[in-house]
Amino acid sequence: MPDLTEGERLSGSAMLGIARRQRLQDRLFHRLTQFFSLLVLVALLAIIASLAIKAWPAFQKFGVEFIWRVEWDIVNEEFGAAIAIFGTVATAGIALALAVPLAFGIAVFLTETCPVRLRRPLGTAIELLAAVPSIIYGMFGLFVFAPLFADYVQTPARDLLGGMPIVGWLFGGATNGIGIVAAGIILAFMVLPFIAAVMRDVFEIVPPILRESAYGLGCTTWEVVRRVVLPYTNQGVIGGIMLGLGRALGETMAVTFVIGNANRLPNSVFSPGTSIASTLANEFAEAADFHLSTLFALGLLLFAITFLVLAAAKVLTLRTERAKGA
Repeated sequence: MPDLTEGERLSGSAMLGIARRQRLQDRLFHRLTQFFSLLVLVALLAIIASLAIKAWPAFQKFGVEFIWRVEWDIVNEEFGAAIAIFGTVATAGIALALAVPLAFGIAVFLTETCPVRLRRPLGTAIELLAAVPSIIYGMFGLFVFAPLFADYVQTPARDLLGGMPIVGWLFGGATNGIGIVAAGIILAFMVLPFIAAVMRDVFEIVPPILRESAYGLGCTTWEVVRRVVLPYTNQGVIGGIMLGLGRALGETMAVTFVIGNANRLPNSVFSPGTSIASTLANEFAEAADFHLSTLFALGLLLFAITFLVLAAAKVLTLRTERAKGA
Protein backbone atom coordinates (compact mmCIF):
# COMPACT_ATOMS: atom_id res chain seq x y z
CA MET A 1 0.00 0.00 0.00
CA PRO A 2 1.33 3.46 -0.76
CA ASP A 3 2.35 5.63 2.15
CA LEU A 4 -0.17 8.24 3.31
CA THR A 5 0.65 11.77 2.40
CA GLU A 6 1.03 14.49 5.02
CA GLY A 7 -2.37 15.97 4.10
CA GLU A 8 -4.08 12.60 4.42
CA ARG A 9 -2.51 12.03 7.85
CA LEU A 10 -3.68 15.46 9.00
CA SER A 11 -7.17 14.81 7.64
CA GLY A 12 -7.32 11.48 9.52
CA SER A 13 -6.18 13.13 12.75
CA ALA A 14 -8.82 15.85 12.36
CA MET A 15 -11.57 13.27 11.85
CA LEU A 16 -10.34 11.33 14.88
CA GLY A 17 -10.44 14.52 16.94
CA ILE A 18 -13.97 15.30 15.74
CA ALA A 19 -15.15 11.78 16.62
CA ARG A 20 -13.56 12.05 20.09
CA ARG A 21 -15.21 15.43 20.65
CA GLN A 22 -18.61 14.09 19.56
CA ARG A 23 -18.34 11.14 21.95
CA LEU A 24 -17.51 13.55 24.76
CA GLN A 25 -20.50 15.74 23.87
CA ASP A 26 -22.81 12.69 23.81
CA ARG A 27 -21.51 11.58 27.20
CA LEU A 28 -22.02 15.04 28.70
CA PHE A 29 -25.51 15.31 27.21
CA HIS A 30 -26.43 11.88 28.59
CA ARG A 31 -25.19 12.79 32.08
CA LEU A 32 -26.95 16.15 31.98
CA THR A 33 -30.33 14.69 31.02
CA GLN A 34 -29.85 11.91 33.58
CA PHE A 35 -29.21 14.56 36.23
CA PHE A 36 -32.42 16.38 35.32
CA SER A 37 -34.42 13.14 35.59
CA LEU A 38 -32.87 12.21 38.93
CA LEU A 39 -33.44 15.76 40.19
CA VAL A 40 -37.19 15.32 39.75
CA LEU A 41 -37.06 11.98 41.58
CA VAL A 42 -35.01 13.47 44.42
CA ALA A 43 -37.44 16.39 44.75
CA LEU A 44 -40.38 13.97 44.90
CA LEU A 45 -38.70 11.85 47.56
CA ALA A 46 -37.80 14.99 49.53
CA ILE A 47 -41.43 16.13 49.48
CA ILE A 48 -42.63 12.71 50.69
CA ALA A 49 -39.97 12.58 53.41
CA SER A 50 -40.71 16.09 54.68
CA LEU A 51 -44.45 15.41 54.81
CA ALA A 52 -43.93 12.08 56.57
CA ILE A 53 -41.59 13.56 59.18
CA LYS A 54 -43.91 16.46 59.96
CA ALA A 55 -46.98 14.19 60.02
CA TRP A 56 -45.42 11.50 62.22
CA PRO A 57 -46.70 12.89 65.58
CA ALA A 58 -50.29 12.74 64.31
CA PHE A 59 -49.99 9.19 63.04
CA GLN A 60 -48.09 8.20 66.18
CA LYS A 61 -51.01 9.33 68.35
CA PHE A 62 -53.97 8.21 66.22
CA GLY A 63 -52.43 5.52 64.03
CA VAL A 64 -54.21 4.42 60.88
CA GLU A 65 -57.45 5.28 62.65
CA PHE A 66 -56.70 8.91 61.78
CA ILE A 67 -57.99 8.20 58.25
CA TRP A 68 -61.54 7.34 59.34
CA ARG A 69 -61.89 9.47 62.47
CA VAL A 70 -64.51 12.23 62.08
CA GLU A 71 -63.52 14.46 64.99
CA TRP A 72 -61.87 17.79 64.33
CA ASP A 73 -61.53 19.46 67.72
CA ILE A 74 -58.65 21.92 67.77
CA VAL A 75 -59.06 22.84 71.46
CA ASN A 76 -58.89 19.25 72.72
CA GLU A 77 -56.49 18.13 69.98
CA GLU A 78 -58.77 15.41 68.68
CA PHE A 79 -58.44 15.13 64.92
CA GLY A 80 -59.56 12.89 62.08
CA ALA A 81 -59.30 13.04 58.29
CA ALA A 82 -62.57 11.34 57.30
CA ILE A 83 -64.57 14.54 56.75
CA ALA A 84 -61.85 16.19 54.64
CA ILE A 85 -61.23 13.01 52.63
CA PHE A 86 -64.94 12.62 51.93
CA GLY A 87 -65.24 16.23 50.78
CA THR A 88 -62.17 15.90 48.54
CA VAL A 89 -63.36 12.71 46.87
CA ALA A 90 -66.98 13.87 46.60
CA THR A 91 -66.19 17.22 44.96
CA ALA A 92 -63.69 15.63 42.56
CA GLY A 93 -66.20 12.91 41.66
CA ILE A 94 -68.96 15.43 40.98
CA ALA A 95 -66.55 17.50 38.88
CA LEU A 96 -65.54 14.53 36.72
CA ALA A 97 -69.13 13.31 36.36
CA LEU A 98 -70.07 16.68 34.89
CA ALA A 99 -66.87 17.62 33.05
CA VAL A 100 -65.97 14.38 31.22
CA PRO A 101 -69.16 14.10 29.10
CA LEU A 102 -69.02 17.82 28.28
CA ALA A 103 -65.32 17.65 27.40
CA PHE A 104 -65.90 14.59 25.23
CA GLY A 105 -68.70 16.34 23.37
CA ILE A 106 -66.59 19.46 22.86
CA ALA A 107 -63.62 17.44 21.57
CA VAL A 108 -65.78 15.42 19.19
CA PHE A 109 -67.44 18.56 17.85
CA LEU A 110 -64.12 20.37 17.31
CA THR A 111 -62.48 17.43 15.54
CA GLU A 112 -65.37 15.81 13.66
CA THR A 113 -68.24 18.17 12.87
CA CYS A 114 -67.15 21.76 13.58
CA PRO A 115 -66.79 24.05 10.53
CA VAL A 116 -63.13 24.73 9.80
CA ARG A 117 -63.46 28.49 10.29
CA LEU A 118 -64.73 27.97 13.87
CA ARG A 119 -62.24 25.37 15.05
CA ARG A 120 -59.42 27.75 15.87
CA PRO A 121 -61.45 30.40 17.76
CA LEU A 122 -63.42 27.80 19.73
CA GLY A 123 -60.28 25.87 20.58
CA THR A 124 -58.55 29.06 21.69
CA ALA A 125 -61.53 29.99 23.86
CA ILE A 126 -61.38 26.62 25.61
CA GLU A 127 -57.65 27.00 26.23
CA LEU A 128 -58.20 30.49 27.66
CA LEU A 129 -60.58 29.01 30.24
CA ALA A 130 -57.68 26.93 31.53
CA ALA A 131 -55.65 30.11 32.08
CA VAL A 132 -58.21 31.73 34.38
CA PRO A 133 -56.80 31.84 37.96
CA SER A 134 -58.56 29.62 40.46
CA ILE A 135 -59.39 32.53 42.75
CA ILE A 136 -61.44 34.07 39.93
CA TYR A 137 -63.45 30.86 39.71
CA GLY A 138 -63.90 31.04 43.47
CA MET A 139 -65.16 34.61 43.35
CA PHE A 140 -67.48 33.73 40.49
CA GLY A 141 -68.77 30.76 42.44
CA LEU A 142 -69.41 32.71 45.63
CA PHE A 143 -70.86 35.95 44.26
CA VAL A 144 -72.52 34.84 41.00
CA PHE A 145 -73.08 31.09 40.91
CA ALA A 146 -74.10 30.50 44.55
CA PRO A 147 -77.10 32.90 44.55
CA LEU A 148 -78.35 31.50 41.24
CA PHE A 149 -77.83 27.92 42.41
CA ALA A 150 -79.73 28.64 45.62
CA ASP A 151 -82.69 30.30 43.88
CA TYR A 152 -83.08 28.07 40.85
CA VAL A 153 -81.81 24.65 41.99
CA GLN A 154 -81.67 24.24 45.75
CA THR A 155 -84.96 25.92 46.62
CA PRO A 156 -87.06 24.18 43.91
CA ALA A 157 -85.42 20.84 44.74
CA ARG A 158 -86.17 21.24 48.44
CA ASP A 159 -89.76 22.30 47.80
CA LEU A 160 -90.36 19.48 45.31
CA LEU A 161 -88.45 16.60 46.86
CA GLY A 162 -87.84 17.61 50.49
CA GLY A 163 -91.16 16.23 51.70
CA MET A 164 -90.86 12.85 50.03
CA PRO A 165 -90.44 9.78 52.24
CA ILE A 166 -87.08 7.97 52.37
CA VAL A 167 -85.23 10.41 50.06
CA GLY A 168 -86.58 13.72 51.33
CA TRP A 169 -83.72 14.21 53.81
CA LEU A 170 -81.25 14.27 50.91
CA PHE A 171 -82.61 17.66 49.80
CA GLY A 172 -82.91 19.36 53.16
CA GLY A 173 -80.73 21.98 54.79
CA ALA A 174 -80.12 25.66 54.18
CA THR A 175 -80.50 26.89 50.60
CA ASN A 176 -77.61 29.36 50.55
CA GLY A 177 -75.97 28.09 47.37
CA ILE A 178 -72.76 26.79 48.93
CA GLY A 179 -71.81 23.24 49.77
CA ILE A 180 -70.17 20.14 48.36
CA VAL A 181 -72.35 20.02 45.23
CA ALA A 182 -71.68 23.69 44.46
CA ALA A 183 -67.94 23.11 44.90
CA GLY A 184 -68.11 20.11 42.57
CA ILE A 185 -69.86 22.16 39.89
CA ILE A 186 -67.27 24.95 40.12
CA LEU A 187 -64.51 22.35 39.89
CA ALA A 188 -66.21 20.98 36.77
CA PHE A 189 -65.87 24.42 35.16
CA MET A 190 -62.19 24.44 36.11
CA VAL A 191 -61.19 20.98 34.87
CA LEU A 192 -63.36 21.06 31.74
CA PRO A 193 -60.87 23.00 29.57
CA PHE A 194 -57.96 20.73 30.55
CA ILE A 195 -59.81 17.54 29.69
CA ALA A 196 -61.35 18.98 26.53
CA ALA A 197 -58.02 20.32 25.25
CA VAL A 198 -56.25 16.99 25.78
CA MET A 199 -59.07 15.03 24.16
CA ARG A 200 -59.15 17.38 21.20
CA ASP A 201 -55.39 17.06 20.70
CA VAL A 202 -55.38 13.27 20.84
CA PHE A 203 -58.43 13.01 18.56
CA GLU A 204 -56.59 15.12 15.99
CA ILE A 205 -53.66 12.68 15.79
CA VAL A 206 -55.85 9.88 14.43
CA PRO A 207 -54.63 9.26 10.84
CA PRO A 208 -57.16 10.67 8.35
CA ILE A 209 -57.05 7.44 6.35
CA LEU A 210 -58.66 5.57 9.26
CA ARG A 211 -61.55 8.01 9.41
CA GLU A 212 -61.96 8.06 5.64
CA SER A 213 -61.96 4.26 5.47
CA ALA A 214 -64.66 4.06 8.14
CA TYR A 215 -66.80 6.66 6.40
CA GLY A 216 -66.24 4.85 3.10
CA LEU A 217 -67.71 1.70 4.67
CA GLY A 218 -70.85 3.63 5.55
CA CYS A 219 -70.17 4.37 9.23
CA THR A 220 -71.90 7.28 10.91
CA THR A 221 -69.96 9.95 12.78
CA TRP A 222 -70.74 8.31 16.13
CA GLU A 223 -69.62 4.92 14.83
CA VAL A 224 -66.35 6.43 13.61
CA VAL A 225 -65.75 8.02 17.00
CA ARG A 226 -66.69 4.88 18.95
CA ARG A 227 -64.98 2.27 16.77
CA VAL A 228 -62.01 4.18 15.34
CA VAL A 229 -61.15 7.34 17.26
CA LEU A 230 -61.62 6.14 20.84
CA PRO A 231 -59.74 2.80 20.45
CA TYR A 232 -56.87 4.64 18.79
CA THR A 233 -56.63 7.36 21.45
CA ASN A 234 -57.76 5.65 24.67
CA GLN A 235 -54.45 6.28 26.43
CA GLY A 236 -54.63 9.99 25.72
CA VAL A 237 -58.27 10.16 26.78
CA ILE A 238 -57.50 8.45 30.09
CA GLY A 239 -54.52 10.77 30.55
CA GLY A 240 -56.69 13.83 30.02
CA ILE A 241 -59.27 12.59 32.52
CA MET A 242 -56.56 11.88 35.08
CA LEU A 243 -55.10 15.34 34.51
CA GLY A 244 -58.49 16.85 35.29
CA LEU A 245 -58.92 14.59 38.33
CA GLY A 246 -55.53 15.61 39.66
CA ARG A 247 -56.49 19.27 39.30
CA ALA A 248 -59.81 18.65 41.03
CA LEU A 249 -58.27 16.75 43.95
CA GLY A 250 -55.71 19.44 44.71
CA GLU A 251 -57.71 22.60 43.99
CA THR A 252 -57.69 24.99 46.93
CA MET A 253 -58.94 28.54 46.55
CA ALA A 254 -62.02 27.96 44.41
CA VAL A 255 -63.19 25.14 46.67
CA THR A 256 -62.52 27.19 49.80
CA PHE A 257 -64.85 29.92 48.53
CA VAL A 258 -67.90 27.72 47.90
CA ILE A 259 -67.66 24.46 49.86
CA GLY A 260 -68.85 25.99 53.13
CA ASN A 261 -65.80 24.97 55.24
CA ALA A 262 -67.82 23.00 57.79
CA ASN A 263 -65.98 20.23 59.64
CA ARG A 264 -68.91 17.83 59.78
CA LEU A 265 -70.20 15.05 57.60
CA PRO A 266 -72.94 16.27 55.23
CA ASN A 267 -76.50 15.22 55.95
CA SER A 268 -77.89 16.19 52.53
CA VAL A 269 -76.67 16.76 49.01
CA PHE A 270 -76.68 20.53 49.59
CA SER A 271 -74.87 20.49 52.95
CA PRO A 272 -71.62 22.40 53.41
CA GLY A 273 -68.44 20.45 53.98
CA THR A 274 -64.70 20.71 53.67
CA SER A 275 -61.85 19.20 51.70
CA ILE A 276 -58.21 18.51 52.46
CA ALA A 277 -57.04 21.47 50.39
CA SER A 278 -59.57 23.92 51.86
CA THR A 279 -58.76 22.75 55.41
CA LEU A 280 -55.07 23.41 54.80
CA ALA A 281 -55.81 26.83 53.31
CA ASN A 282 -58.05 27.87 56.19
CA GLU A 283 -56.01 26.61 59.14
CA PHE A 284 -52.35 26.37 58.14
CA ALA A 285 -51.48 30.00 58.90
CA GLU A 286 -52.71 29.79 62.50
CA ALA A 287 -51.75 26.20 63.29
CA ALA A 288 -49.00 25.27 65.72
CA ASP A 289 -47.49 22.20 67.36
CA PHE A 290 -49.76 19.15 67.16
CA HIS A 291 -52.41 20.91 65.09
CA LEU A 292 -49.75 21.68 62.49
CA SER A 293 -48.71 18.02 62.48
CA THR A 294 -52.27 16.95 61.67
CA LEU A 295 -52.35 19.35 58.74
CA PHE A 296 -49.15 17.81 57.40
CA ALA A 297 -50.83 14.42 57.83
CA LEU A 298 -53.73 15.66 55.71
CA GLY A 299 -51.26 16.82 53.07
CA LEU A 300 -49.60 13.40 53.07
CA LEU A 301 -53.00 11.73 52.66
CA LEU A 302 -53.82 14.02 49.72
CA PHE A 303 -50.51 13.04 48.15
CA ALA A 304 -51.34 9.36 48.69
CA ILE A 305 -54.81 9.74 47.18
CA THR A 306 -53.37 11.42 44.09
CA PHE A 307 -50.71 8.72 43.77
CA LEU A 308 -53.32 5.95 44.01
CA VAL A 309 -55.46 7.64 41.36
CA LEU A 310 -52.53 7.93 38.95
CA ALA A 311 -51.50 4.33 39.64
CA ALA A 312 -55.03 3.14 38.94
CA ALA A 313 -55.02 5.08 35.67
CA LYS A 314 -51.72 3.45 34.67
CA VAL A 315 -53.06 -0.02 35.45
CA LEU A 316 -56.22 0.71 33.44
CA THR A 317 -54.13 1.86 30.49
CA LEU A 318 -51.95 -1.26 30.60
CA ARG A 319 -54.99 -3.53 30.73
CA THR A 320 -56.48 -1.72 27.76
CA GLU A 321 -53.25 -2.20 25.79
CA ARG A 322 -53.15 -5.90 26.66
CA ALA A 323 -56.76 -6.29 25.55
CA LYS A 324 -55.96 -4.61 22.24
CA GLY A 325 -52.95 -6.88 21.77
CA ALA A 326 -55.00 -9.97 22.53
